[in-house]
Amino acid sequence: MELLEALNRHWGYEQFRPNQKEAMTCVLDDRDSVVVLPTGGGKSLCYQAPAVCRGGLAIVISPLISLMKDQVDSLRTSGISAAFINSSQTHDERRWVADAVRGGELRLLYIAPERLVQDRTIEFLKNANVSFFAIDEAHCISEWGHDFRPEYRSLKMLRKHFPGVALHAYTATATEQVRADIIKQLGLKKSKMIVGSFDRPNLFFRAERMDDRMAQVREILRRHKNESGIIYCTSRKAVDELSELLNRQGFRTLPYHAGLDAEERSRNQEAFIQESCDTIVATVAFGMGIDKSNVRYVIHCGMPKSLENYQQESGRAGRDGLDADCVLFYSMADYARWKANIEAAPLKTQDASYHTLQAMLTYSTGVCCRHQVLVEYFGQEFAAHSCNACDVCTGELEFVEGAQVIGQKVLSSVFRQRQRFGVGYTAAVLKGSPDKRVRGNGHDKLSTYGLLKRFPVQLIRDWIEQLGSQGFLDWSGQYGVLTISTRGQQLLKGELTPTLLRRARDAQTKLSKDVVRAQDNWVGVDRRLFDQLRILRHELATKAGIASDIIFSDDTLRQLATKKPSALAELSLIHGFGSKRLADYGEAFLACIKNDGQSRDDSSGSDEVASEATNDIATESAVNR
Repeated sequence: MELLEALNRHWGYEQFRPNQKEAMTCVLDDRDSVVVLPTGGGKSLCYQAPAVCRGGLAIVISPLISLMKDQVDSLRTSGISAAFINSSQTHDERRWVADAVRGGELRLLYIAPERLVQDRTIEFLKNANVSFFAIDEAHCISEWGHDFRPEYRSLKMLRKHFPGVALHAYTATATEQVRADIIKQLGLKKSKMIVGSFDRPNLFFRAERMDDRMAQVREILRRHKNESGIIYCTSRKAVDELSELLNRQGFRTLPYHAGLDAEERSRNQEAFIQESCDTIVATVAFGMGIDKSNVRYVIHCGMPKSLENYQQESGRAGRDGLDADCVLFYSMADYARWKANIEAAPLKTQDASYHTLQAMLTYSTGVCCRHQVLVEYFGQEFAAHSCNACDVCTGELEFVEGAQVIGQKVLSSVFRQRQRFGVGYTAAVLKGSPDKRVRGNGHDKLSTYGLLKRFPVQLIRDWIEQLGSQGFLDWSGQYGVLTISTRGQQLLKGELTPTLLRRARDAQTKLSKDVVRAQDNWVGVDRRLFDQLRILRHELATKAGIASDIIFSDDTLRQLATKKPSALAELSLIHGFGSKRLADYGEAFLACIKNDGQSRDDSSGSDEVASEATNDIATESAVNR
């Protein structure tokens, strides 16, 4: 079977996404490869489609049970024989899988690295006609990666035990250093390196200081009513508190963190996947194994420790290619905490950790296009003049006039405070705060006291942090004490000029842009029909015990609610309808579309009768008057 034929038959796709054909060809040609594609870029298909087209058994190495289940459910729904082996199965279930492998009934087998490297597993697979190994989440191999897992290091033994079998590594997040380490650790030979664009143009990035967490989060959830989203918090306590507060205000959320027992975590995760709740509030323990395509927003209530982490976590939004929001609410307390952790870590890891943390700070408080910062961090050039998909490029932020003078006033205050205080305190002095601590230190007598009193204190804090991200100030110690850098000395002398931003003065700018963008996403889509199709999808998924978006993505439902097909032949032209899904679900979705149309006709007839009655009453009233 040809690759494109397989894509169309099993997944309903008529063409390749960028870099997919090249990656699939490496598998068919038995050439080792490292494939780096963004989340939502179709990495899984790069090994799934070739596994269908060639003989033998493809072994997929995957780190999480939930990820294995979702992948296997999706493959079986597409008419492809696949299975997994992990600790969640009974003895009989594992024996069934072993028999299926011996009988040559499977095309793909998912297995965890810990189980794969066991001697008896290796001996079993030597007689299983293994066609190739696909290593998912391959950045876990590298010590330079953000999610290093020691068990992944053992995979280098595959080259010894299966010398003639090609190895293929797949990840969404890998710097040049991590890519090189993957090749070295796996012992890849003449491998092909395929790196897609790290840019996700359908994601709208925004970074804001965390001022009123509840109000800021609530605004986003209201904008995404009844849509799926993830909120990341930096502690278990924060997860529980925020989830409870949101539920009190009518939102449907569930918590997820390592402090919950395994059964509750599994139950909450399943509820999110099955769309029984809209939002999961979680620590970073959640998400790596979630294969959910229709996440419409990812909110970070706290600064992650690296851009690799942020890129992966925010990348869980919009995997179906539709627009999604990625919002970061940060504070300098986050930065100080991460920096303290680095200082307590072994010396050999500190330089790399400082680099990634500084990059995260630059993204959070910086003044450049958010897409550009992410793309260039991973070693690619961002050629576009404007991404038109972040708060910097869409006019939500505006440049401040007189930035050099403002910067000099800030640094002068830091100097006169003897470089012994942090951001909040310095902002209070510049604002002219009557705070007891400021007066107690005698800083209300400084020449810089109240020098920026006409500006809001939160804006002053923003500027101090922007000066830090541009290298004019340094933070040190547990409390983030400000010190003036060499660049800061140059600024004081008037030799350099910073770039400072503030929120646009028009308070409606952000809201109006979001509303327009949200409306554009639904142009031509029958929202009522979409909701009916979504209910049907949920019912079918619940009955089958699989995730809703495994049946169809939101993109497919939007196409159905736009084109409203009335026959199987028309349905087969809709993106996502492979032959298996067409046979299993085609009639049900056609019936849903037909019933919705009929109910509107009936409603229209009732409206006409009601309208006539209203006219009669109005006429009678006029006569009586």
